Amino acid sequence: MSLANQFAAYTAWRTLLSSDIAEFQRWLSDNELADGQLDLRLDQLQARLREDRLNVAFVAEFSRGKSELINAIFFADYGDRMLPSSAGRTTMCPTELLFDAGKPPGVELLPIQTRTAQGSVTEFKRFPQEWTTLLVDVDSPESLQEALRHVSETIRVTADEASRLGFAVGSDELDLYRVGDDGLVEVPRWRHALINFPHPLLKQGLVILDTPGLNAIGAEPELTLSQLPSAHAVLFILAADTGVTQSDLSIWKEHICTGSTTRRGRMVVLNKIDGQWDELKTNEAIEAEIARQVASCAAILDLPAAQVFPVSAQKGLVAKINRDAALLARSRLPALEAALSGELIPAKREIVGDSVGQEFGDIAGRVRALLDSRVSGLRGQLGELRELRGKNRGVVEYMMGKIRTEKEEFEAGLQRYYAVRSVFSTLSNKLFAHLGVDRLRQLTSETREAMLDATFSRTLSTAMRSFFVQVRQALHDSGDEVREILSMMDSVYRRFAVEHGLKLGAPTSFSLLIYEIELDRLEGWCNSHLNSMVSLLTHDKKNITQKFFEEVATQVRRTFEGANRDAEAWLRAIMAPMETQVREHQIQLKRRLDSIKRIHQATDSLEERIAELEGIGRMLDRQLAMLDDIELRVRDLLSPEQMAELRAA
Repeated sequence: MSLANQFAAYTAWRTLLSSDIAEFQRWLSDNELADGQLDLRLDQLQARLREDRLNVAFVAEFSRGKSELINAIFFADYGDRMLPSSAGRTTMCPTELLFDAGKPPGVELLPIQTRTAQGSVTEFKRFPQEWTTLLVDVDSPESLQEALRHVSETIRVTADEASRLGFAVGSDELDLYRVGDDGLVEVPRWRHALINFPHPLLKQGLVILDTPGLNAIGAEPELTLSQLPSAHAVLFILAADTGVTQSDLSIWKEHICTGSTTRRGRMVVLNKIDGQWDELKTNEAIEAEIARQVASCAAILDLPAAQVFPVSAQKGLVAKINRDAALLARSRLPALEAALSGELIPAKREIVGDSVGQEFGDIAGRVRALLDSRVSGLRGQLGELRELRGKNRGVVEYMMGKIRTEKEEFEAGLQRYYAVRSVFSTLSNKLFAHLGVDRLRQLTSETREAMLDATFSRTLSTAMRSFFVQVRQALHDSGDEVREILSMMDSVYRRFAVEHGLKLGAPTSFSLLIYEIELDRLEGWCNSHLNSMVSLLTHDKKNITQKFFEEVATQVRRTFEGANRDAEAWLRAIMAPMETQVREHQIQLKRRLDSIKRIHQATDSLEERIAELEGIGRMLDRQLAMLDDIELRVRDLLSPEQMAELRAA
């Protein structure tokens, strides 16, 4: 099945899932089961599904055929090349292809000079005035082609200017950036390109990242710190005629695969196999030569040969445009597309399914606990009223006194609940004092001053190490607060369950482990690229400081912002069941007391009240049955079998 069909099936699955969640939200509102927090969580869940993106990155040295491969896989239906693809360097800056309905179709280009300012590409995306925008006519392939040619543009600057922009200037013929006869260095004109285009796959949430070679990747740390690690698939392209060169190996080891194992969704493409199509050789000899090259590349990159896909992107594109099935098969492009769709889409669906399943399951569990509480309270009321059949006025008065006493005892117990809320608020404030962005902002400012004032490399190195020691300590202290809150809430849940029969279950757990792992990754990158002896001795102090704060400190801040959002959501989730059950128990006690009072005062007959409550009971049974049905539908959608059915449809 093609990637386009697989992705269409995934989009259909996501749409059905969002529709069922929207129906669930409407049902909660219609049945007066919703509250502000549940609505907010369901709104956020649907927003995540709507904004869900599938990121595919193409990484290689120059002239490996990345742009042609993108054209062959995604743009063949347009009958021509969309991305510029010719001999030499065509993609001079990282280029993202996506669709944003809030913007007109076009190409946005960030000038290379922005590298001298403090700010990552992500931060510059918030300032559209810094970008040069070229609008395109979506009905004219020529208009798009013309706009896309700008990603190939270069400018000539002095050697000092090139160095300040982050380009390693050399004098050897093999150096990519070297001083020409005119005393200037040719560098990319643009730092980053955003292509907003209503391609069917892009409209469904696909984002394609086309990256230039090793020098450009190294000069733009955000690629390796954020964009490549977050990509759901990374296609590493080699040329069949050269195999794995030294620069190829550097990209693989430094930016894609650390160590001897590969992450899921990392594939190697051996492009330009049509160079082996020698008419003087037999097909068997050609196949054997390609197989030897595949085995050699797999051995050098230390991965199974099955993860290396030999293709001819150029012949595959021509075959698709000309509808030449034989040439398409010989290009081997369908095998790569099948592997990409077969691995990428299920992996993405699993990630989204796990996230949605956990959040929806927690929300549905809260609603079920609320309904169970109402059913339990109703059964208690019915039991009390049925016991009054044939009893005299004194028994009714006794029952009323019993319920009033129970209500008073519960209200006295509420003082403990209010005390718990007070302690909970104090502990939450302590958690955010450690985890909050304000503390991190202060630490960042102190580290910046220390690095700018540093006279020796050792002082610079110490400042970077100290930064990570302190942010790690902040996470550790936050973890202690999380465990204290969890322990307290577990104790309170148990006590209220025993004393008042509240059905609270176990409090939702929370861990900061994923953020600790992310800090390890960022510190490892910092130690290998900035805080190493070679880097400290060969790079200007100002350049190292700028890169540290533009990329490393920025990524640490994003990590803390994510931890803050998740901690806030957890704190709401851990207190919500308690609040809901306490409120519901108060309502049930009041209803029980009101029922007995009305019967005692003879304003209602006993049988009428019993019939009324039995009707409410039947309504609750219907609500529980509907909740079962909605949960079943969502669980079915989250099952692997359902996705398989959508793919086969």
